[in-house]
Amino acid sequence: MIFYSFIIPLYNRPDEIRELLETLTKQTYTHFEVLVIEDGSKVKGEAEVNAFKDRLDVQYFYKENEGQGFTRNYGFARAKGDYFIILDSDVLVPENYLEYINDFLKETPLDAFGGPDAAHPDFTPIQKAISYAMTSLFTTGGIRGRKKHLGKFQPRSFNMGISKEVYKKTKGFIITRMGEDLEFSLRILKKGFKTGLIDKAFVYHKRRTDFRRFFNQLKFFGKSRINVYQFFPESLKLMHWFPFCFLCYVLLCIPALIFGGFLGAVFSAPLGLWSLAIFLDATLQNKSLWVGFLSVIAALIQLCAYGIGFIQEFVRRVVFKRGINEFEYPD
Repeated sequence: MIFYSFIIPLYNRPDEIRELLETLTKQTYTHFEVLVIEDGSKVKGEAEVNAFKDRLDVQYFYKENEGQGFTRNYGFARAKGDYFIILDSDVLVPENYLEYINDFLKETPLDAFGGPDAAHPDFTPIQKAISYAMTSLFTTGGIRGRKKHLGKFQPRSFNMGISKEVYKKTKGFIITRMGEDLEFSLRILKKGFKTGLIDKAFVYHKRRTDFRRFFNQLKFFGKSRINVYQFFPESLKLMHWFPFCFLCYVLLCIPALIFGGFLGAVFSAPLGLWSLAIFLDATLQNKSLWVGFLSVIAALIQLCAYGIGFIQEFVRRVVFKRGINEFEYPD
């Protein structure tokens, strides 16, 4: 019987960890432990974690702040499982989550895996709109959490599993922020391990709860892509430039609509059609006109913020060679 270790970094989110642990108590497959590692939080979640000790095999650790990558390593070093499953503290886990993973791995062994994310019915309209923007065909190409994606599957740390052997060979995360999960996934693949998507193993991912925080998060994601480029130059593909190109197009649409007359309207028409398609698709998926409207805003933020962060970091680190990470890979 496979034994699993959930590794959950925590930073100033006691309410979220309580909600996540509550969902773990309802798992239909129960051969697992939970390690919650508090990463130097000022608002600690120790009491919330300890309240579950009569219902879960759960351990709480507190350490100085290092960032989520190294905090996960702290958990790896103390975990007993055959597989380590990384979750963000802002997710909720369906009751069959671990059962789906276990059944899949018995039929199709993997060294590392991941699953999709989804919007919970109880999420706020903004959370549902953000979830739509992050998974939609019209923004990410629909490749997040889908069987059809470009290249080999690269698990992301909000919902990611690795075998104990992967940890032994990779030593875990080597950067703690700025695309640490993408770098880790690429290094796992480089060492010849087999990765895959378990499409039924989805989690409900809360993400950010307002558009300001969502903008900052996506801008950070854009910067992270360039940080990973410093380690894996070949990972930067033409498609990663799309958000920046989209940003430029949106900025050009503004003067075109104001001063361009008929030609300006024609030039801007694709943006209008794209927005309409998102509105209709999101409305149908969520059965809400309001979520459909908010999804248009979320999609604009998703692409433009990513594009801003991407080009800022590209100019700073690639063009001007400032702040380049000089880490040397171990053998």
